[in-house]
Amino acid sequence: MASKGRQLRALINAPEIVVAPGVYDGYSARLVERMGFKSGSITGAGTSESRLGWADRGVMGLEENVSNARRLADCTSLLLRADADTGYGNAMSVYFATRAFEKAGVAAVMFEDQVWPKRCGHMAGKSVISADEMVQKVKAAVDARVDPDFIIIARTDAAGPIGVDDAIRRLNLYAEAGADCLYADALLSREDIAKVAKGVPKPLIVNMGLGLRTRKTTPLMTPKELEALGVAVVSYPRLLTTAAVKGMMNAMAAFKGETLDKQRVVERPDLQVSFEEINDLMGMAQLDDLERRYAGG
Repeated sequence: MASKGRQLRALINAPEIVVAPGVYDGYSARLVERMGFKSGSITGAGTSESRLGWADRGVMGLEENVSNARRLADCTSLLLRADADTGYGNAMSVYFATRAFEKAGVAAVMFEDQVWPKRCGHMAGKSVISADEMVQKVKAAVDARVDPDFIIIARTDAAGPIGVDDAIRRLNLYAEAGADCLYADALLSREDIAKVAKGVPKPLIVNMGLGLRTRKTTPLMTPKELEALGVAVVSYPRLLTTAAVKGMMNAMAAFKGETLDKQRVVERPDLQVSFEEINDLMGMAQLDDLERRYAGG
């Protein structure tokens, strides 16, 4: 069977755009797979927020990130892209981070050219390292992979602090250094997306800011619109994290209002999945099968 990297390469190089919802835990990964998606993007922000309880401001380190990626790869057949932030150090750090993520079982890893501690790509106050330093990080990642099909993604956050032209210049340098895919974060117009897609030599990844309504961010476009502009992959990193938090807020508000304040127990199936539904999503049938198979001793 082809490696995960080779399978994801085939999807990326196909004419149709790859849609990769953001995943961050077992619930989200299994749900995305259940809905028929082939690929998922492990959101660094979602990992930091759900596992550590802190915003995406450089609090999370390599070990927490790799550990989460390994668990997601173990519970789903999704072709996963890991978000390795800046690589947690210099080019040598990137070398070992690449090895760690490849061993964790993901299909691709992404490094960005922000200054550490990094910020979520849609936060204000970002700054970037020199293009030359990032080129060395890309070269280290390429050299570190064991499977030549393991995908190295180079991301630039330069569009906001420096400008789209510099973002394109950087992405071309990263492609020349060996990156397989390129990622331009926080592009602010359809014209910018089209300009970057036309100006780079490797498949382009962009994200859509569903769940970022309060900030001026990448304009919301359909996958087919992005495909027509030359985009190869679109991810939705905030879709499920924001939906999950909103769902929990609604459930807690109903619980407090009815059970605690009014002192009455009210079932709210509109706000919760059933016991059977959650067990079905989380692999109960497979566990039952394993128990039957080995119960005889």
